[in-house]
Amino acid sequence: REDIAALTWMGPETKAKAFIKLDKFTPKIGYPDKWREYSKLEIRSDDLIGNLARIARFAAEYEYAKIGKPVDKSEWYMTPQTVNAYYNPGMNEIVFPAAILQPPFFDVLADDDAANYGGIGAVIGHEIGHGFDDQGSKYDGDGNLENWWTDEDRIEFEKRTSELIKQYDQLSPTDAPDVKVNGALTIGENIGDLGGLTIAYKAYQIFLAGKTAPVIDGFTAEQRFFMGWAQSWRGKYRPEEVRRRVATDPHSPDEFRCNQVVSNLDEFYQAFDISESDKHYLPPQVRVRIW
Repeated sequence: REDIAALTWMGPETKAKAFIKLDKFTPKIGYPDKWREYSKLEIRSDDLIGNLARIARFAAEYEYAKIGKPVDKSEWYMTPQTVNAYYNPGMNEIVFPAAILQPPFFDVLADDDAANYGGIGAVIGHEIGHGFDDQGSKYDGDGNLENWWTDEDRIEFEKRTSELIKQYDQLSPTDAPDVKVNGALTIGENIGDLGGLTIAYKAYQIFLAGKTAPVIDGFTAEQRFFMGWAQSWRGKYRPEEVRRRVATDPHSPDEFRCNQVVSNLDEFYQAFDISESDKHYLPPQVRVRIW
């Protein structure tokens, strides 16, 4: 809310509509109130193809059964065992299954709030950001496909997203340097990452309430915040898999979900005293700040 209020490129009319949408967000955390019934689904240990066919039939019948009935707003579209999260624009809801509420995203036993804000805090911010990305911004707070932007603010938003697309179009993964990221394909997720980390950093500063957090293992709280974000995206893929993901995945490669995002945040430069000679330096005039 504070970030939206402080935006210089968005006018008061659109901001008011954004606040209304934000106030109508519905969070779902952990697991659904009602478990899905699987007793009619038959799974056999010696029948892979049959299992797939029965699963497809079961899923289709589950959807058919909804015809003529009221929308069940308590329904989850992801299992509690899934390490992921999602935003549903038609319901204006953000959902965080139990499985993502564990390291490296969140450690309930950790003594360091900074790392948790950089981990699960940024994930929460990411899903909130989807409500205002290139697609989510087309829906209002009730999940209706409605243009609640002024023409001037939409043009300004598109200008900023196009700059972000250009940035990512220039990136080549370390393990597949022969291909480049598709900035247009990944723009929604990139907006979510950039906005999510921005929101999480602001939330951490609000949490500190002006107090100075301790230095731990030689790292300041601000540094540990960004390290929490970085460790969420550790991974190793074969070059063939990297190429496949670049061609089909709306998410950028993990290295850029970390490095390209932080390169756009002034707070990152301040935390690590980044200079023009550093690898991840971006000149201030090309850094993109949307939310």
